Parts: sequence; structure tokens; C-alpha cells
Amino acid sequence: MLKIIPLYAALLTLFYVYLSARTIGVRRNAKISIGDGGDDSMLRAMRMHANFAEYAPITLLSLAFVEMQGGPSWMLHTLGALLLIARLSHAYGISSVKAPGKFRVAGMAGTFTTIVISGFWLINTFVISQGFL
Repeated sequence: MLKIIPLYAALLTLFYVYLSARTIGVRRNAKISIGDGGDDSMLRAMRMHANFAEYAPITLLSLAFVEMQGGPSWMLHTLGALLLIARLSHAYGISSVKAPGKFRVAGMAGTFTTIVISGFWLINTFVISQGFL
């Protein structure tokens, strides 16, 4: 049974709902029914929402597998918190023209770090469990 990653999944789920509502709000205010209508704020809201939807699920799935394979709680909390902070940072960095690009870069770096560490941990666990090492 998963005990740690569901906390981060819940927090990220709530953030996803916020991003969805924000995108809907920008769409309503700009009176754009489909696409970005050439509106920069609409494009930014759409990409913020879509980028989250592209990266958060696979990363959470990998983290859930790490937990199912007996990953240490300190690592799960570290990677879960890193993912949460990274997604918040990325959203802030892409949200406006004035927002510093370093937050967007830091967000992607944190997300990729989480993906890579969990991926390598899972490969290592598989190799060891199969007696290859």
C-alpha cells in the first residue's frame, strides 16, 4: 500500500485544478473559445496547464513505483517535495512575461531530476531483483 506518494499526488492534483480553473478564467476573460486566439496570456495559461499535464502524471507514476518497490521514505519525501516545488516554480516562471525565466528553468530541472532519479532507482532495483548484479 502506498503511504507517502499519495500526499504529493493529492497536492499536485489540487494544483492541477487551480491551473485548470486559471486557464478557464483567462479563456472567459479573453472571450476565446478554442485555441489561444493570438492572446499571449491565453497561450501562457494553456502551456502552463499542458506542461503540468505532460510531466506530472508520469513522474508521479514513477514515484509510486519507487514506493511500491520499497524506496526509502526520505527519498520519496525528497523527490515528492522536489516535484511539487518544481511544478510550482515552473508555473510561476511561465505565468507572465515579467516572471524571471530562472523559475521556469529551475522547475524543469527539478522535474527532470525527479524523473531521472526515480527511473534509475527503478532500473537498479529491477537489475538487483533479477540477480543481474
